Parts: sequence; structure tokens; C-alpha cells
Amino acid sequence: MQADAPQTVHLADYTAPNWWVEKVELAFDLHPTATRVRSKIRFKRNPDAAGRDLHLDGENLSLITLAVDGKPLTNNEYRKADTSLTVPGDTLPQDAFTWEAEVEINPEANTALEGLYMSNGMFCTQCEAEGFRKITSYPDRPDVMAPFEVRINSDLPVLLSNGNHAERGNGMSVWSDPWPKPAYLFALVAGDLVAISDRFTTRSGRDVALNIWVRRGDEGKCAFAMDALKRSMRWDEEVYGREYDLDIFNIVAVDDFNMGAMENKGLNIFNSSAVLASPETSTDDNFARIEAIIAHEYFHNWTGNRITCRDWFQLCLKEGLTVFRDQQFSGDTRGAAVERIGNVLSLRARQFREDAGPLAHPVRPESFVEINNFYTATVYEKGAEIIGMLKRLVGDDAYYKACDLYFSRHDGDAATIEDWLKVFEDTTGRDLTGFKRWYTQAGTPRVTVTDSFKDGTYQIDFEQVTPPTPGQPDKEPQLIPMAMGLINPDGSEARPTQVVELTEARQSLRFDGLDARPIPSLLRGFSAPVILDHSPGFNDRATLLAHDTDPFVRWEAGRALTRQTVMAMLTDRAAPDPAYLDALHMAAANDTLDPAFRALVLSLPSQDDIAQGCVDAGVVPDPTAIHHALKALGRSIGDHMEGLFTTLYDRLASDAPYRPDAAQSGKRALRNMALRRLTPRDEATRARAQFDTATNMTDQLAAFACLLEAGDPQVAAQFEAQWHGDRLVMDKWFMLQVAQAEPKDAVSRAEILTEHPDFTMKNPNRFRAVMGGLTGGNPAGFHDPSGAGYRFLATWLIRLDAANPQTAARLSTAFETWKRYDADRQTLMRTELERILDTDGLSRDLAEMTSRMLEG
Repeated sequence: MQADAPQTVHLADYTAPNWWVEKVELAFDLHPTATRVRSKIRFKRNPDAAGRDLHLDGENLSLITLAVDGKPLTNNEYRKADTSLTVPGDTLPQDAFTWEAEVEINPEANTALEGLYMSNGMFCTQCEAEGFRKITSYPDRPDVMAPFEVRINSDLPVLLSNGNHAERGNGMSVWSDPWPKPAYLFALVAGDLVAISDRFTTRSGRDVALNIWVRRGDEGKCAFAMDALKRSMRWDEEVYGREYDLDIFNIVAVDDFNMGAMENKGLNIFNSSAVLASPETSTDDNFARIEAIIAHEYFHNWTGNRITCRDWFQLCLKEGLTVFRDQQFSGDTRGAAVERIGNVLSLRARQFREDAGPLAHPVRPESFVEINNFYTATVYEKGAEIIGMLKRLVGDDAYYKACDLYFSRHDGDAATIEDWLKVFEDTTGRDLTGFKRWYTQAGTPRVTVTDSFKDGTYQIDFEQVTPPTPGQPDKEPQLIPMAMGLINPDGSEARPTQVVELTEARQSLRFDGLDARPIPSLLRGFSAPVILDHSPGFNDRATLLAHDTDPFVRWEAGRALTRQTVMAMLTDRAAPDPAYLDALHMAAANDTLDPAFRALVLSLPSQDDIAQGCVDAGVVPDPTAIHHALKALGRSIGDHMEGLFTTLYDRLASDAPYRPDAAQSGKRALRNMALRRLTPRDEATRARAQFDTATNMTDQLAAFACLLEAGDPQVAAQFEAQWHGDRLVMDKWFMLQVAQAEPKDAVSRAEILTEHPDFTMKNPNRFRAVMGGLTGGNPAGFHDPSGAGYRFLATWLIRLDAANPQTAARLSTAFETWKRYDADRQTLMRTELERILDTDGLSRDLAEMTSRMLEG
């Protein structure tokens, strides 16, 4: 157990710093174990601050020299603690001074991958949220913004930092970033790298040099990322009017990285998996993810960099807004309907689960112990949903006018949620006080719907309730934009889409002059992140699936029929209803529908989705039974639709050159869905043939998964022999072997893979591949009644925590739903959570997460 309780930080306690920073000059003498960092910082008094002490953050720094205005400080003129350095105000000049310091750090020993660290011989940084304090003493908070000039001394061939290249010479490079930024956006990379280069001309005519820096041998996997970058830059100009503002834009691919990517000003650092791609080694989903992440980090240039967040409680201001923008871009690029359904699937799988458990928190939390633990689906995905609701409420024109006002009013600022909402109030004249509850109240609202029809009048009644969450037992009604229409029994539209604003606990709507009882088409476009409690009959859902004009509601109707079928299999041991299978067949055979949409309709809910459905129905979920029910349903669908699947599989085969665009990707998705359903019926003959002849990773990996599930004894070794030299493909190999194992074998398979020579917990991608393959890819295996999955994960989290607390804490969320299961499983999971918490030297990252899960 930790000796000292971690300190809780509260939003209500925010105060501006006593000193602002006007300019930062840094000089690095790089060395793997003894890097010297010299800082020269110009401080200016904050006239509104009550105090005068200088508080600087610093961790794992060996202090060499300190000076103020050229005068060295003696030991009694400052106080140094493990994580901070304080200079009393009475020893400082009155209004301004220059701070100079030299420290030594050890990048090679920095396995947490925060601050300056080593990755395969390359120096790399990750400073968000609080990594800069591991580089030098500084007020490491987002509201302190300043221009940086950085000198790097090293014999490595490539030396990069933020901004424009100001000077270069033998063994040195100087970079100047003219735009004020907080320390979390600082970046430095040095190594033996090669660049894939291009150029972009902004709409005002500025020529921008573009570079993607990679390890030698990866040059051939950058073309798609470069194209995505250029398309993102043009899209941001055309849609938001935002132009790039430096002479150069650099991206670096790094193998050892805790996150997907980081938006450092002018020098984006990416996890290799989020930038490197080729048809032979990357799936369609990989390409789509790369495209979205490239866009996301580029869009941060304005929503995050030029305008940042005042404090970390405002994290959703930059992340939620930027996620919404990258979702818009992906929708324009790949099809709005399919992308929207994908976003909803992700939200429900991650954020709804978070909202329903002990880790629930508002989009803008009120307190935290470790800010890294709040890089969550709630901040990102629910934050994006809030932006989407706001846009729907005010309309497109008002939304973009408000954004323009936000960019002009707050350029160079560290802003707040209040600043963001104020530009909408000023633009529209609308009071958004009630809407602000989306930022301050945790939990997913439930909207219950009842209806009646009499004498041509249809009435629909809405009741909304947001369940209690940790620290928030009572909730006020939310402003919920409910986009809805009405469908006639014959499938025609009785009323087009209208947006109803639900603001009260109970509201009703009336529609007159109808010839027949309509079918309500609710939550069109998933207009709000709510759970809809509405139980239309089978025929109504089948009509929506076949005819609704809104793609989301159409897909949702099919999804609801599938969940209903699985629940009947679990609770009543019922066979799938032939009428359900016929409805599914009709949608899958409809060639007027996008193949990608049809593949989504045919996809089964996740095991976690069904488990939550059990909880909602008052049934304790049995992970093993859920696994078997979903497999049985998949076989039934395959049996019922064998002819159609055979036709689709043959007809969608293509010899055309591979393209990762929406059209080809959708066809491959539908064809590989057919392959999955046909595999149990043809003894995997198609899967084996596809695996052996596939010319792209999408098709080969789909076949690989089918063969693993079918128990092919040679396929894992064949795949490894073919791809053992490609680290990102091997991540897929590690993950799928665990995910596709029979539940009773999943933990032993994971244990065997952790003994593989290529497994290392130091690489987050590889560690996540094995652990995520078990916890997310094979829930029945993770929840094996023996508790072996719980013990396996807890043991590895304790080991990883000593080296990389951030990744350990994020993977610990596999335990967040522990209270939904039976008493025996709850006891086993609680035991492992308590074992983690009782570990000596536990990080505050993992300690906070474990405590919240136990206490929530």
C-alpha cells in the first residue's frame, strides 16, 4: 500500500498562477542515460494573483544549477520536493525576471513513456498531460502559454522540435515556435529516421512542407497517411475556415507510445499503428482508423493548440470538439450513415459502460487524483456527442458562426466550457444554462416512451430519468434533442423528421389527422446519447428495418430484433424466430443498401452488450451462456441464409487493385461477413482458400479469424512464419489467438503468448494485444468461473504498473463491470482488485482506478 494518500485536485480550487511565462528557451544535450537540459524562462508577474511565490513542477530531475537574473540561488533560497520546486516571493524581483536552470535526466530509464524517453534508439517525448515536468522544472499547467525556442545538440541525424526550423548545423538543430503554447504541447524527437515528404499550399497561398518521419524500412507505408493529412488540411479550410499557420508540419511514427497520437504544435507524434499502412499489412479498419487519427491530430491545431484548455477539467473542450470534427470528416469521406452507426457502437461499448459503473464521471469532472485517468470515453466520445447535440439544436449556420466567433475571440487563450457556450449564446441569443448540465451531470439518461392512438390522433409520451452515479445521487432533467418521424404501416413516411426538445421529466406530443396508427421512428441519427426504453412489436421493428428513411433507426431496429432474439435464447431456451431470420435475410439481400450498412445489420451484438441487456432486464448475466447463445445464433443465421451468403461471397469477389475507400471496404466487409457465416457449414474450405490466396490483410485476417475459430491446427504457425518480421501485423496475431480461443482455453493461450520471445510488456501495443484479446475479445474466457482470467490480468497489471502506470490503469477498466455478475464472480474480482490495491509502491494512476472501482 502507498504510504501517502494521493492528493485530490478540485475544479473549484482553480486559481491562476502567480507568474506568467513570456518566453522559453531550452537547450538539450542528448544522451541515453544522462541528458542535460538547460532552460531560460522569462517570467512576468500576474497582477491579479494574491501571492508572489514561484511554484514549479518537476519529477525525476537531478538539479545542477539555478539562477535568477544571472544570480545563482543558494540552497536556502528555494525549497525542492520530489515533485516540485518553490522559490519564495520575497527573494524574487518585483515584476519580471529570467529563470535559468540546468538539470540531468535519464531517458533510457523512463519506461512510463512520459516526458523524454527512448524508443528503439530514438529520443521521443510525450508531455500530455503532465510529462513536461519530467524534462525540466516548469509551471506544468495548460493555462501557462509561451513561445518556445529549442536547441538540440546530438550526433543523431534527425533532430526535431515544435515550430519552424530556425537553424541547423553539425550536431545541432534550432527550432522556433512563434505561437504561445502550454508545456504539454512541447515535443522533441531525435533519431536515425527517414522522411516521406510532400507539400501543401494553403488557401492564402502559403507553401507548407509536409514530412512523415519513420524508421528505415517503413518508408513504403506512409502514402496513405500523407494523403489523409492533405485531405484533412483542405477539409478544415473548406468546412471550418481554419488554415495551417507554420511553414512545416512533421509527423513521427514511434513504436513505444501510450496513446494513438499527440497533437504537439507542428510536430505530431504518432503510435506507429496509427500512421503506417499498406494493403498487405493493414486492414480496412486500420486504414479508416489512421485516416481519422491523422485528421483528429491535425484538427487540434486550432481546437487544442491555438485555443487550449484553461485547466485539465476542461479537457473535453479540446477533445470532445476535435473528436466531433474528425467524425464529421470521416462521415464526409466514408459515408455519414455508416460512420454514424460506427460511432454509436463505440459510444455504447465504451462510454455507456463507463456511465453505468463505478467509473462514471461528468464530461467535465469536478475532481481527480491522476489526470491521465480522465482520458476516457466520457470526455472524448460523449464530449463529441454534446457538440453534435448543440449543432442540431442551433442549426448548421448558427453553429459555424459560433465557431468563427470562438476562434476569433479566444485565439491564443486557455479557454473554458463557459467560454465555448457563451459564443453560442451570443450568436443565437439562446440561454444554454440547461444544456450545460450535459457537461456537469454524469450518467446516461433513460427516455421511456409510451404511446396511444385514437380517432386519427397519435400521442407519444416521454419520460426521462438519469440514474444515480458516484457522487451524484440526484439529477435534473437534461435538454434532449429528440429527432423523430412517423412511419405508416405500409412503410411510407407519415411525418418527416422533426427535432423535439425534451426539457422536462415528462412531456407529450400529439399528431392529428392520421389515417392509421403510425410507427414512431425515434432518436433519428442518434440525436442524443441516451438509452431509449421503447418496446414496439416485432412487426413494427421489422417494418422499420425494411423501410425507415433514417439509416440509424433502420439499423437500430435490426439490432433490437437481434438482442431480443438472444435474450429469448438465454431466458427461454428459444430457437431463433424464423420471422426474425426472414427479416434479416430481406435486409441483407437488399442491393439498394450500402454493402457496409448490410454488414452492420448482419453483425451480432457484443457479449458485453448482451450482458448489459441482461442487467437491464433484471437477469444476472452468464458470460459462458452468452458466448454459446451468440455462436448458436450465428450458426442459425448461416443455415437460414446459406444460399444468399454463397451468392454474396462469390459475387463480391474482385480482382480490382486494392483501395481502402468506402466502396471497396464495404464490399469486403459484407463478403467477409458471408465467409464467417459459411465457415461452420463448409468445414472452413472457403476460409482456408481465402487465407492462402489473399492479396490484402483485410481478407487474410478475416480468414485467419475464421480458421482459428474453426480450430485449424496449423494456421497460427503459418501466419507467424509469414509475418514474424512485421511488428504491427504480429500485434494482430497475438490478439486474435486469444480472442478466437474457446473460452475454457483463453487464459492458457494468453499465458503461453506472454512467454513468446516477441512478447514484451514495455511495448503498449503488444501488451494491449494480449490483454485486450482476453478482456475485450473473449469476455467469456476472461470471466471463466475459475477466476483464472481475473488473476492473470491482475498479476500483469501489477507488473506493468511499476514500469508504465498509465497503460496499467487504462487496462484495469476490464474490472469496472464487476458488480453486474453473480456473487462468486464478484468475490473473485473483488479479491483481485484488493490484491492490486494492496501492492507496495502502487502508482497513483492504478491506485485511483482500483479504489474507484471498489468504492463505486
